[in-house]
Amino acid sequence: MTDGLKPYPAYKDSGVEWLGQVPAHWEMRRLKTICRLTYGDGLAADFRQDGTVPVYGSNGRVGYHTTANTKAPCIIIGRKGSFGKVNFSTDPVFAIDTTFFIDSRFTSFNLRWLYYLLKSLKLDEVTKDSAIPGLDRSDAYRVLAPLPPLPEQAAIARFLDYMDRRIWRLIRARQRQIKLLEEYKQALIHQAVTGQIDVRTGQPYPAYKDSGVEWLGDVPAHWELKPLKRWVRINASVLPDTTPADYEFRYIDIGSVGTGFLTREPQQLRFSNAPSRARRVLHMGDTIISTVRTYLKAVYYVDGDAEALVCSSGFAVLTPGPSTQPKYVSYLVQSNTFTDRVTAESVGTAYPAIAEGRLGSFYVPIPPLPEQTAIAEYLDAQTARIDAAIEASRREIDLLREYRTRLISDVVTGKVDVREVAPQLPEEPPEEEAEWLDMEEIAEGETADDDAAAEAL
Repeated sequence: MTDGLKPYPAYKDSGVEWLGQVPAHWEMRRLKTICRLTYGDGLAADFRQDGTVPVYGSNGRVGYHTTANTKAPCIIIGRKGSFGKVNFSTDPVFAIDTTFFIDSRFTSFNLRWLYYLLKSLKLDEVTKDSAIPGLDRSDAYRVLAPLPPLPEQAAIARFLDYMDRRIWRLIRARQRQIKLLEEYKQALIHQAVTGQIDVRTGQPYPAYKDSGVEWLGDVPAHWELKPLKRWVRINASVLPDTTPADYEFRYIDIGSVGTGFLTREPQQLRFSNAPSRARRVLHMGDTIISTVRTYLKAVYYVDGDAEALVCSSGFAVLTPGPSTQPKYVSYLVQSNTFTDRVTAESVGTAYPAIAEGRLGSFYVPIPPLPEQTAIAEYLDAQTARIDAAIEASRREIDLLREYRTRLISDVVTGKVDVREVAPQLPEEPPEEEAEWLDMEEIAEGETADDDAAAEAL
């Protein structure tokens, strides 16, 4: 669809370095002449009533309420927290005080075009140096923006809506594929670590016994059952308070771990400037499992270079003993059946966390060492293929997001002319239109956690 798009016949200098040239007949306007950024209102979570009106914070929808403070449709822009982030709603919403909003009362231009324009204006870079970073309205108003005539605004909005639907559907398809692959991976792990199949033969074991553990059910007759703490050591090594201030180490925080992998490289820290939770020393073959926030869903097997490696006290460190295959431990505690059961029985309400003693008291299935090794090798081979497919899908999603950002920028800044193409695009059935607009928000794949912090400031 975009390959046949041509540039406009004539251009002029915009006077804005990052923007370059714009179509000759477009205006350049300060944002304050295009729209008014209206402050949202305070509405703490405790005061929200059970209703159907979406509540929006700076990072998107954060709940529901009974009344709205916008008309429909509307644009919501992050002011604190995820400042500069732009959301669109076809329904009236309650925009909270971490946001600005725009509806038909505060602009005379095409709202959908304006949504795409605002996404391309880099508002997350428009901020004053302060203790509390955020989007200052007076700074935003000074931003120069390209303004096409109203008919072109409608054409741009129509074209980008059409392309946006297709991009988000591709993203959602890849996300569904990732979910199915992760479910398949979990099924393989569960079957192997609970003895539902003998990985050496691909068949069930010849004899089973009742484990006496609800989440396990029957296990192979010759397997042992022990509390986790009698099979591995838990949190055996810590940095003492007497550690030299200049001691350097690599640090894994709770936000750096997914299920079976690191989401980012460990930080390089000195003991003198490290957080007090940076205490648990790791060794080759250890498995770390989260006990706060993510409730066991962050699991990582320490492989390769473990020298001077430390993790947060938000992890439990499982160190294998002499009759333990280290990788088998990791696969066992990655199993959803294990993590879901432990979480359900261990998470408190006052301070959501899983106590080390409670974690260690859970019974686990223990095959003979040769079988542990066979299971670990089998799962290494099987999950490597699955993980490669998941990673390929994630790369596709990243490329689609990058393409979407570039496409929006090229169209709203006039690098390509969509005036002839837009009227020829097919209409979307109303039910698919609604599905896409909801999908657009869901497929962003982000959370609104930072709004709670921003509201408290």
